Amino acid sequence: MNKSHCMLVAAAAMVACAAARADVFPKETLIKGERKDVAGGHGTVYGEYAFTRDKALKNQAIKEVSWLRLMPVDSIGYHPHVTNEDVYVIVSGEGVFKDKDGKDKPVKAGDITIVRKGESHGIANSGKEPLIIVDVIAEQ
Repeated sequence: MNKSHCMLVAAAAMVACAAARADVFPKETLIKGERKDVAGGHGTVYGEYAFTRDKALKNQAIKEVSWLRLMPVDSIGYHPHVTNEDVYVIVSGEGVFKDKDGKDKPVKAGDITIVRKGESHGIANSGKEPLIIVDVIAEQ
């Protein structure tokens, strides 16, 4: 990962964490988890979470912040966001993002995707390297 990508990721993570709580979440303390076939997708999503939705307070807009890793050909299926919004910051790798209209859009390091409340999205790793994403979920 080059220096500009590191700075982008660090800035996004700092903003998200500061909004959720005035805390730092050291990498060593992140909550690790694996989920299979997420939202009808294929394979395993490897996550490292600052905090999960069940830990956020009702009055906090940021509900979850995490690093996600998708291995080649793995995906998160196309799914709706009924009550919340979701931002992906693509840190490294290449993928295909399915947008709110169901259209496939290529994504790469440095790209940012947003799905709003009432919209749907999905993402797949289309490259030969892991697809690394910072994921921020918010709800008003």
